[in-house]
Amino acid sequence: MRLAELSERSGVPTATIKYYLRERLLPPGERITATKAEYGEEHLRRLRLVRSLIQVGRMPVATAREVLAAADDESLGQNARMGAAVWALPHGPEPEEDDAHTARAREQVDTVLRRMDWPHGQELGDNAPAYRTLVAAIASLDRLGYPHETEHLLVHARLAGELAVADLDLVETYDTPEQIEAVVALTVLYEPVLLSLRRLAQTEESSRRFKK
Repeated sequence: MRLAELSERSGVPTATIKYYLRERLLPPGERITATKAEYGEEHLRRLRLVRSLIQVGRMPVATAREVLAAADDESLGQNARMGAAVWALPHGPEPEEDDAHTARAREQVDTVLRRMDWPHGQELGDNAPAYRTLVAAIASLDRLGYPHETEHLLVHARLAGELAVADLDLVETYDTPEQIEAVVALTVLYEPVLLSLRRLAQTEESSRRFKK
């Protein structure tokens, strides 16, 4: 398809598509003349992903480029590419070092990972952005005096494990070339879904428990 058709089918203005091409968010089309190129279904799929990352995920262009570069790195295996793409996504605050709350939080996270038998998380430790974000979050709870007992964290960890199985089951329904993109899209786009479902569930549970 030509650029005009790609724009029509995706709903993305041609000027925006050209910008994505210049920023290397979208791979170049197959050149057919000096001024014209042909685009395929893979461009349409990637364009939708780019729009999702930038518009829904509120991701800066430079970060989106880094995520997509990791997803496209064919020198890595499937698992490594998925990990690299997810690691490149924006994460939460970093833990404050040389802080007693952070030290306690790190010990607690390590205990949770050990009891969940998540050896990769234990091995990666501070090298994993999600690990550092979790440490920072628990340190904040500790600092403010809110409950964060290990047994309570384990309940959430087990639920997260079930979600991970459901996520990867869904990813495997895609063709292999699309699986990395699916992981990125689901990670970015499903987090607001999960947050909203949790809040709705809390509303229902509160109503059942406390409604007079």
